[in-house]
Amino acid sequence: MTISLPHDLLVRGHVGAVIDGGVLNVTLDRPEARNAQTPATWAALAALGEACSQGGVDVVIFRGAGTAFSSGLDRRMFTLEGVPGEASLAEMAAMADAELVERIEEFQAAFLWQRESPAMTVAAVHGAAIGAGFQLALACDVLLASPDASFAMRETSYGLVPDLGGTGPLVRAVGYARAVEICATGRAIDAEEGYRLGFVTRIAPDLDAAVADLVAAVRAAPSGAVRELKPLLAHAESVDRREQSRAERLAQVRRLRQLLGGG
Repeated sequence: MTISLPHDLLVRGHVGAVIDGGVLNVTLDRPEARNAQTPATWAALAALGEACSQGGVDVVIFRGAGTAFSSGLDRRMFTLEGVPGEASLAEMAAMADAELVERIEEFQAAFLWQRESPAMTVAAVHGAAIGAGFQLALACDVLLASPDASFAMRETSYGLVPDLGGTGPLVRAVGYARAVEICATGRAIDAEEGYRLGFVTRIAPDLDAAVADLVAAVRAAPSGAVRELKPLLAHAESVDRREQSRAERLAQVRRLRQLLGGG
């Protein structure tokens, strides 16, 4: 199955997207701005999630062009002029509460589909992943980091809070107390500390080779196994062992039926 990529949205959002077989390579492509993000970026990412939901994609890789993964929100959003063609934060603050809540929900759609997608999603992070960049990396199933990668949640430094879906994955990875300290201080965390804390899956001196190895391993598994695995593991975060064991049984029955043609 061939998925349809939203060309106009990708161009406006400075997002590159290329399908290679069953692998969707997504690149934040504003290297001159260290891949700073705007609402147009989020519209493009959300549209890619919609495209992936159609099927035909086994793995999605997120990268940043140039020297960084992403420096986070475009700082022009804080100015009265804002980003040409997009509402500034001041303009959004003037909206009624219900309208502003709806707008933020639209932004969050760019960061919520990665773990809901049947495809394996991978953040390949080099350089800085700050704010929205950090939250995009946290959104993925797997976070591979080069030794020079660094992470920071800087929203409170600007009087805001992280609101792009990153608080849940961060708390689950590092615990409440560490998440409070990371977000409240906005300090930088290098790849080694990120690995010790648990949100970095693996540090990879050769990031491209690590991505290629992971993609090969995922695609070598019989069709459907990883797609069944993802919701099974996600389910385990919120239920007791007996309920999870039941989910395992039901998932295994579906796999056996598909593999051996028993129904």
